[in-house]
Amino acid sequence: MALSRGLRFCQRVFSWIPVLIITSVVLWSYYAYVFELCLCKYAVFIVLAYLLVFHVCFVMFSWTYWKSIFTPPASPCKKFQLSYSDKERYELEERPDAQKQILAEIAKKLPIFSRAQSGAIRFCDRCQVLKPDRCHHCSVCETCVLKMDHHCPWVNNCVGFSNYKFFLLFLSYSMVYCVFIAATVFQYFLKFWGGDLNNGPAKFHVLFLMFVALMFFVSLMFLFSYHCWLVSKNRSTLEAFSAPVFVGGPDRNGFNVGMHRNLEQVFGENRRLWLLPIFTGQGNGHYFPLKSLNESHNPLLANDEMWEESDEGSDEGSIGEHFFVSSPLESFLKMFNCLVLSLVPYYHLVVRSNTSADQQ
Repeated sequence: MALSRGLRFCQRVFSWIPVLIITSVVLWSYYAYVFELCLCKYAVFIVLAYLLVFHVCFVMFSWTYWKSIFTPPASPCKKFQLSYSDKERYELEERPDAQKQILAEIAKKLPIFSRAQSGAIRFCDRCQVLKPDRCHHCSVCETCVLKMDHHCPWVNNCVGFSNYKFFLLFLSYSMVYCVFIAATVFQYFLKFWGGDLNNGPAKFHVLFLMFVALMFFVSLMFLFSYHCWLVSKNRSTLEAFSAPVFVGGPDRNGFNVGMHRNLEQVFGENRRLWLLPIFTGQGNGHYFPLKSLNESHNPLLANDEMWEESDEGSDEGSIGEHFFVSSPLESFLKMFNCLVLSLVPYYHLVVRSNTSADQQ
């Protein structure tokens, strides 16, 4: 017991190393750009303009990075936990088929449409909850995460429903930060290769600023492009790797309700807040509208009144917003798709090495 606790403590300590690396690089870039470059090389008016834009980029980057790290992953509410009687009945039942039947009866009162690969209701034995649609268990965070995308070591946090917008903004502002540094340092980078730059610490700072900014920009560009493609298709990284299963079988586009509505699910309807790291997503992560549902095979519509009755007097708020969207798939840029899809296998390998998720 003591050994396992010690290993967990070491794991938690070492998990902050990637965050410390990113923080160290950013702090060094701040020192190199402000004190070694701007305050020594540029004229006064140019310095003021550059420092103003630089600090805007730096603040937005830091803000989004902070929100991505310290926003706790959202977990299923109490409605998806087994009651004492249901839990006792489930644990006393030894037959797997009977246990599946018990979970199916409980799920009739909940807006759950996805299934395990076997066709059974998805249930987490460790958290003792029925998994809402798009919810997965992360063994690193040791909890079920709503709309889990992946566990990112660079933010030491699960990227999911509660912070996916922050993660996307973090990637975008990181690219802007890198592009601005590379663009303003480029002229001194040319002087370095031409031998026109005076020897001193600034010479090496200019060299490394250029290389680091370009290196991070290229890697971030591919990652950001892939996640833009995921948002346009309303998929998570886990769903792109393994298609969600419904009553009718697997369907990668099961949650795709059109590009415009897909964007609004992540960023909200108020476009003025899209670029700010403020949560504006739709819903609360327990229910997501499906691409198309017929009333004949829609268990939520069949039990609509039961769900509304069970929701009365609850402190968790409304989970099932009963609206269903059936719209044709909006076309996406073919060239962009080809570029991003070519990166999917590589990205999946990285995610699989850093994420241990229960996809039952």
